[in-house]
Amino acid sequence: MNLSSLLAATLAVMSPLGAADWTQFRGPNGDGVSTETGVPTRLEPTSITWSIALPGRGFSSPLIVGDKVFVTAGSGARQDRLHVLCFRVTDGALLWERQFWATGRTMTHEKIGAATPTPASDGKAVYAIFSSNDCVALDLEGRLLWFRGLGRDYPNASNSLGMSSSLVVVDGVVVAMVENDSESFTTGLDARTGVNRWKLDRPKKANWTSPVVFKAAGQPNRVLLQSSQGVAAVDPATGKVVWDVTDGASTVPTLVVSGGRLVVPANGITVLEPAAGGAKPQSVWRSAQLRPGTASPVVVGERLLTLNDGGILTCADVRDGKRLWQLRLKGAFSATPVSAGGHLYCVSEDGRVQVVDPSKAEGVVVSELPLEQTVIGTPSIAAGSLFVRSDGRLVRLGGTNLR
Repeated sequence: MNLSSLLAATLAVMSPLGAADWTQFRGPNGDGVSTETGVPTRLEPTSITWSIALPGRGFSSPLIVGDKVFVTAGSGARQDRLHVLCFRVTDGALLWERQFWATGRTMTHEKIGAATPTPASDGKAVYAIFSSNDCVALDLEGRLLWFRGLGRDYPNASNSLGMSSSLVVVDGVVVAMVENDSESFTTGLDARTGVNRWKLDRPKKANWTSPVVFKAAGQPNRVLLQSSQGVAAVDPATGKVVWDVTDGASTVPTLVVSGGRLVVPANGITVLEPAAGGAKPQSVWRSAQLRPGTASPVVVGERLLTLNDGGILTCADVRDGKRLWQLRLKGAFSATPVSAGGHLYCVSEDGRVQVVDPSKAEGVVVSELPLEQTVIGTPSIAAGSLFVRSDGRLVRLGGTNLR
């Protein structure tokens, strides 16, 4: 083997993830923006490549790693049967399914359910957590690596509506926010074994936001934890709090990182910029007019978009918060919009997919497709496609071939 071939093989081993794999809530960078090309913008019934029934309810986003789509579900009258399923991207064929009994609390609000948190993947395994605080790791072929019943280990860690914080995996650590009114904490689990690397006490208040990985050139990775108190940056290796902004924040929509700044659902929207060397960030601007609903904010280019529960999409200049336009979409919304090719994909609770071009002087809906299914979870983008997970089905829109 010559030197160039050896280098290519080494890089392939070191970099298991594809450039456009969708590996966690809101995609590989946690910002809802995909680099994928060819995602259809003119949707019609023929845009549905395949649609398959799922064995249970769920509101988690699908993960796409290479030629596989992973999704979680909960079934049974008590939502105590937990499912992790793997399908083939090209035709939706079921490749494998694994089932587990819940060990923690399964009673939830109707908009949460057992399978609301989105799994995460490092390209080697899939890490899934459920509202019952059961956490499981499987390799990409479905072999069990480990199982943690966090609800059994920490029996007071729950709330009356259910848990919905998604996972991130960074530097060999799976970060799970188990924040609630009682035994509230965030933990870093060893990705290989599932044992605690660290456990950090957190504010005792129900919290449905998800951790976000913050990456800055020349700086170590940080995990951003948002709560009613504000935003904290944590070292993923040790759980040590590096800095903490205590001006308060939402406990439902999650912050997004864009251009090195933190766009935080706090007092409407507050934009923070870390100081040199990764020190505690300072406020850049704040706008009460941009307050999101359940959906998290998205930044497309230099445009910040927030969506409230009633379907009002607001666009602002991300540099200074100046409001540019508002657009009323059809339906009520819980899912966070996602973006590809400069377009925004918004899915209402009644399953109406609306494609918005936010680059115009006024936002324009360029197409829409009613799926006529209940959709609470955020869609995913990969393989030239939009993957929408409804209450009972997984649907692929667009794309015919793997990248």
